Amino acid sequence: MEKTSNSSSNSGNSVVDALFSAGAHFGFIKSRRHPSTKPFIYGVKNKIEIFDLEKTKDSLDKAVAFIESIASKNGSVLFVSGKNEAKGAITAVAESINMPYVAGRFIGGTLTNFPEIRKRVEKLESLVSQKEKGELVKYTKKERLLIDREIDKLREFFFGLSVMKKLPDAVFIIDAKRESIAVKEAKYMGIPVVALCGTDNNLNEVEFPIPGNDASKASITFFLEKIAEAYKAGQLKKPTATV
Repeated sequence: MEKTSNSSSNSGNSVVDALFSAGAHFGFIKSRRHPSTKPFIYGVKNKIEIFDLEKTKDSLDKAVAFIESIASKNGSVLFVSGKNEAKGAITAVAESINMPYVAGRFIGGTLTNFPEIRKRVEKLESLVSQKEKGELVKYTKKERLLIDREIDKLREFFFGLSVMKKLPDAVFIIDAKRESIAVKEAKYMGIPVVALCGTDNNLNEVEFPIPGNDASKASITFFLEKIAEAYKAGQLKKPTATV
């Protein structure tokens, strides 16, 4: 039993070490702190508040378990972040597990008016299909230019949602404060939210907050990859179909 305990402890330490290496411990200056994050703050260094990474790990563990449970039921997770530091990673991670994403501005109504959003996605798919098949040659050069512009605009806002045929079973957000519209819409629709939250976030607004650095590319990428790994692990737990 002692060996198992030590192994578990070493595993926990390795996660904390990885969190530290990713810079997940950095918060913001004290004046920006939301009261709900106080229990998760270890101290201050160079006027920047530092997260207690043991507590961050515990929160991450809860989020990972939840995402695994969603994946084990073949549920879907919508990834959301408009931060420049997150765009590349959120696109890569979501596409690696074939999940929908918003890597830019979250359009109001994405969750609360989903049927209308689906229409926009379907219009994008239709225009792209017509272009690839050469069916746009019947239009004038000016008309084709306008269609290309429409495709670009639709792609910017809706391309990441093309695989979302129904409302997601969970939403993963980078910086719940910044993505307040997404948080509110998810809450209204009864969709649980997992969120990476800096010291300026209200942790009480989301079901599975992960207190950590939500402002650096390395930290954001670390958490995104952990959530993706959890989803993949959950997929392996799906019950096998019986004949």
